Amino acid sequence: METHSPSFSSFKSYLRALSDTPNRLSRRACSVSTSLEENRVRVRSGTEMKRTLRWHDLIGFGVGGMVGAGVFVTTGNASHNCAGPAVVLSYVIAGLSALLSAFCYTEFAVDMPVAGGAFSYIRVTFGEFLAFLTGANLIIDYVLSNAAAARGFTAYLGTALGLPTHTPLRFTIHSLPKGYNEIDLIAVAVVLLLTLYEGQFMVKHGVDSPAHSIHSICDSDGILEGELEELYGTRKPKKCWRVFPIRSFGVFNGAAVVYVSYIGYDAVSTMAEEVRDPVKNIPIGVSGSVILVTILYCLMAASMSALLPYDMIDPDAPFSGAFKEGSSGWKWVSNVIGVGASFGILTSLLVAMLGQARYMCVIGRSCVVPAWFARVHPSTSTPVNASSFLGIFTAAIALFTDLNILLNLVSIGTLFVFYMVANAVIYRRYVTVGSTNPWPTLSFLFCFSLTSVMFTLLWQFAPSGKPKAFMLGTCIAVAIAVLQLFHFVVPQARKPEFWGVPLMPYIPSISIFLNIFLLGSLDRPSYVRFGFFSALAVLVYVLYSVHSSFDAEEDGALSLKTGESMKGPLENEVHTQKV
Repeated sequence: METHSPSFSSFKSYLRALSDTPNRLSRRACSVSTSLEENRVRVRSGTEMKRTLRWHDLIGFGVGGMVGAGVFVTTGNASHNCAGPAVVLSYVIAGLSALLSAFCYTEFAVDMPVAGGAFSYIRVTFGEFLAFLTGANLIIDYVLSNAAAARGFTAYLGTALGLPTHTPLRFTIHSLPKGYNEIDLIAVAVVLLLTLYEGQFMVKHGVDSPAHSIHSICDSDGILEGELEELYGTRKPKKCWRVFPIRSFGVFNGAAVVYVSYIGYDAVSTMAEEVRDPVKNIPIGVSGSVILVTILYCLMAASMSALLPYDMIDPDAPFSGAFKEGSSGWKWVSNVIGVGASFGILTSLLVAMLGQARYMCVIGRSCVVPAWFARVHPSTSTPVNASSFLGIFTAAIALFTDLNILLNLVSIGTLFVFYMVANAVIYRRYVTVGSTNPWPTLSFLFCFSLTSVMFTLLWQFAPSGKPKAFMLGTCIAVAIAVLQLFHFVVPQARKPEFWGVPLMPYIPSISIFLNIFLLGSLDRPSYVRFGFFSALAVLVYVLYSVHSSFDAEEDGALSLKTGESMKGPLENEVHTQKV
């Protein structure tokens, strides 16, 4: 019997592997794993993560991860450049889309209580390649959103110290391109310190999540109290509540920008491996955090818009800037908000960094990146290798990249990932591999997505008038007809054992539509950058990942043929957690 030669054992072996790339792609790219296999490969991390989290911990993580970096950093940009006072409606639209996506996440997380979130969900439905592409984009999202939050921390720290908005805490190198020439050493220091804290000093599951929740809620409540007192006690701005001062569909552009504010619930879902009684705690934790945060966001955005005309809002530090530009008797509040926002951003950063490390850990378990990333530290029960690598990567980007560039890129990647998860939950409900014909479901997903894309393009580019209204109505009618036909003709192949998305397939389909519609609201440079990173991910997959997973399959690592004795306890533990 011929022995398989590892692809990376020598340069000659690697060249031989490259020549066999088409065969390996056909074998691995569409290969899917099962839920049980996703649970089994946890042994590749060595030490297991501890199941200690309950629903209130998850809500704490969600609120701590979303309130902070999200509202403090994105609101000013969305209001000043996109929606004006209608940024409140932007948060409502983004919150609805996030809640629908959260339902899709929850069904997967309850059935598969493992780390890895969207990567694991796509892995068991659409196969290895799309899972890797989704996971790579999600890792980039986390890195860039954390870099944006770190740079936002510097802006609010400046206001806390009473410095000007364009604070001297950053310095400019004029020889670098604009948007990449403001060097932020404080952001770098914050990211590296949090990485050290997360990887080395966070015992057990590593963080007091209720404390994070309390900090974030206190920050937001303090802002609301001060702003509303300013609103009703001192002046009534003339310009603030003209709801659509820029253009009506600026609301949707704003929704696309602020959508990054909701990425925190994704971090909650990737902690499913550390949740006690996932069936009970995950639905409450994920959905509850999204609903609570949406209410807070809307209240905070409304009070900020009532305080100050939209064109006077500071895109980098909107809340502290609102008081700074207001009446002189309240300028001291700007410093207080700067302190509170700085701590809120720190909690958000810490939760997001926990999430990104767990994603990288699970991707490492799947052998599409080096297994070094999958290792869990025995004393802290955290994926310390993944955390350290991504922390350094985040710090490097936070050093020089402008906030607006980071926010646009993060939004497009986040919307793409949530779009993929919505498709995946429909596919998994209606298709059982090996016994169900997948083409009716795939055809529906393609037709519905295509109709949504056509509606979005017409909305964005068609001239106003009756022809546009007719074409938009036609797209809506076609989408509804396709949805109804699929619902009545194609039976569900799988019923969730514990918790499932209600009103299937309507809720995931609406999520698909909203994600595509918000994607159409982003600018052209965002798509260029998204295309670049996606192409880079494809290149990495072709040159490394497919060969690494092929080797693992040949060696029996993916099915754990060499560790069969370990799978019994794991299976029993998963069953116990569900029951």
